[in-house]
Amino acid sequence: MAVRNILRMGHPLLRQRSRELSKEEILSDWFKSLIFDMTETMHATNGVGIAAPQIGEMVRVSVVEFANENARYPEMGEQTLTVFVNPVLKMTNLSEQSFWEGCLSVPDLRGLVSRPSGVFAEFLDEKATKKTLQADGFLATVLQHEFDHLDGILYVDRLRDTTRLSFVDEYKQFWAPQSLHKELPD
Repeated sequence: MAVRNILRMGHPLLRQRSRELSKEEILSDWFKSLIFDMTETMHATNGVGIAAPQIGEMVRVSVVEFANENARYPEMGEQTLTVFVNPVLKMTNLSEQSFWEGCLSVPDLRGLVSRPSGVFAEFLDEKATKKTLQADGFLATVLQHEFDHLDGILYVDRLRDTTRLSFVDEYKQFWAPQSLHKELPD
């Protein structure tokens, strides 16, 4: 159990669809180790979420966690550590919101991405129990971002305007001070 290497854009595994897990797999020691490693890796890299394909595990699992007291996104609310296995996402509010997204697999870049502002997730948790979650705002964007990884999609694929793709330093200098949009951390 350890912090794992994160695959970066260009690695072919990031462009593949991940497979679903069985209940037996979810209840295995291997899965417990995977969740521990994903969580440790997310914490070590200051992410708010991570998907299994980002560490080379081609299974439909994402982990999300963020807190109010984080200086990078204090107004975004709080999400306790949640494990999403085999998630299915339904859009509940198609009105769009835009965030400057970052990604652990696309380091040092930010891009302005518009996504539906409300979603409903059906998933299994780390004990293979069926769960649901209604999400709006920042959490809705985080879930869409993380679940995209499970289908081989990166946030850069969702950019409508490539002039809104920037290195982090230039984002901070030119876009953040005047932007009405929020930044979605890596």
